[in-house]
Amino acid sequence: MGNDKWIQLNADDAGQITRLAERAKSTFWGLLGCEVTHADEKSATISLEVAPSHLNLLGIVHGGVLMSMMDSAMGIVVMLAETKESALTTNLNTHFLANTGNGLLLCESELIHRSGRTLTLLAEVKDEAGKLLAWGSGTYRIL
Repeated sequence: MGNDKWIQLNADDAGQITRLAERAKSTFWGLLGCEVTHADEKSATISLEVAPSHLNLLGIVHGGVLMSMMDSAMGIVVMLAETKESALTTNLNTHFLANTGNGLLLCESELIHRSGRTLTLLAEVKDEAGKLLAWGSGTYRIL
């Protein structure tokens, strides 16, 4: 990836993330091209180098890419918080604030509330200069 300043995995996290990454290669995650740079049961950070396939006809990153990054980063937290259970996204709210057509994107997510079998998280996508492009919240249901 070339941006070691964003890689913050301890040995235990790295092992679990490596196993998840291997399983995800053949899924939408692999198609999108994100990389995990930090993850635990409370927060996660993923990055994405913008490619032409991420752009819409206006030449900017497609909103679905930003939403997918947020859903993925929040989903990683849920998977690490609930290692013995499966979960799914029940709600995803997104606010688009700015756009970009190139560079490295960083998405940070954080668990903010848990009630029974429901987890609520927040996520932000920023460009490499730190400009906030989008933020969102997600609700996940433990099955």
